[in-house]
Amino acid sequence: MTTGNNPADKISEVPASAKSLGVWTCTALVVGNVVGSGFFLAPAALAPYGSVAVIGWIVMSIGALCLGLVFARLSRIAPETGGPYAYARLGFGDFAGFLVAWGYWISIWAALPAIAIAATDYLQVFIPALKGSPGMKAIVSLGLIIGVGCLNLAGTKEAGRFQLIVVGLKLIPFMAVSFLGLFWIDWEQFTPINPTPMSFFLALAATAPFIMFAFSGVESATVPAGDVVNPQKTIAIATIAGTLIAAALYTFGTLSVMGVMGRSALEHSSAPFSDAAGLMWGSWASYVVAAAAVLSSLAALNGWTMVMGMVPLAAARHGLLPPVFAELNKRSVPAKGIIISVTLAAATLTLQSSGSKALISIYEFVVRLSTVADMVPYVFCCFAEAIILLVLGKRQGYLDPKTYLPVAAIAFLFSMVTIFGAGAEAAMWGLLLLLTGLPVYVLIRTKWTNRN
Repeated sequence: MTTGNNPADKISEVPASAKSLGVWTCTALVVGNVVGSGFFLAPAALAPYGSVAVIGWIVMSIGALCLGLVFARLSRIAPETGGPYAYARLGFGDFAGFLVAWGYWISIWAALPAIAIAATDYLQVFIPALKGSPGMKAIVSLGLIIGVGCLNLAGTKEAGRFQLIVVGLKLIPFMAVSFLGLFWIDWEQFTPINPTPMSFFLALAATAPFIMFAFSGVESATVPAGDVVNPQKTIAIATIAGTLIAAALYTFGTLSVMGVMGRSALEHSSAPFSDAAGLMWGSWASYVVAAAAVLSSLAALNGWTMVMGMVPLAAARHGLLPPVFAELNKRSVPAKGIIISVTLAAATLTLQSSGSKALISIYEFVVRLSTVADMVPYVFCCFAEAIILLVLGKRQGYLDPKTYLPVAAIAFLFSMVTIFGAGAEAAMWGLLLLLTGLPVYVLIRTKWTNRN
């Protein structure tokens, strides 16, 4: 493994006095990234499965919590900027670290257009002129990506403050629908438990891809560790708290929306939370929830943009990505890396905007592909702690198999089932995505070796 003498290692970490991300902000980062735009359509996608979907949320929440515990444990022994990349590199070496950083980084900037498009779709409730105008929607979505990118260039403190405010505002309406909506539920909507022709276990497995996608981002607080105050404690608390908040919101939200609207109506809804709020409290509530959906998309866009700059920053410091990604501006922000990433996201959005049908098709494909790419770091990290402590002895610590192995095994299974559930096409393109990094890795390492 590479250590110590790389020029990139001389680029200073963020001074302790400049660290600006505390428990509340890191928790907001996790919640903002996990409870993103994909959650709002989940009840409609899961409606055909009836009560099995609610059970699925509970079961899969256990898997998500185990993933959160994996990252919380890793953050205590290796609180380094880069999150999953840093852990994979410590445990499995430079090449594994590069693969994780490469796939994770691409999965983020490729998914940003999907998040921006989702925000623009909800804006149609307030700006009817956007309906039926793919060109205008593309322009607005492009503006959102660039605007949030500029916000992140101002510094992690400003981006973190924005995240904290937006997540706080967006959660209020969705918590109202999720928890107050329980009083409007018609419990007959949940019978029969399994309305599908499949067996219970096959139906439960069929819900897994939708649910697992919704939990992507549980590792978000680990990525900007260099900017986190007291990272060993803060990241663990934020990761577990953020995952539990998301799990509760998901489970009760699906329960309330399905119980209020019924499976048949829910299957044909393009804005299930907004429609459910309208049925319970009137049209004004639909607008409030639609506004919360826009805020939620912006929070996800902001949170992932912040993470998108940190992962290549950490890899570049170790000579695994070009040094330009490690260059910090006067606000200690990897500005050039963010600009490059936002440019790629903008280019992806431009290519996606050829037509409404193509836009929808590409949106769905990018979501599946991003999910596969997200799971690769999870798979590596499930057993990174054992490698770091037991094999490499990189950090002081003791690994208790009774507490570690069950959590790691469930998290590993959770990740593998997600890859399986994403489908063969997405898995194939995910593999090709990783393999395209091989010539990049060889080129960078060759130049690095010749220079030293």
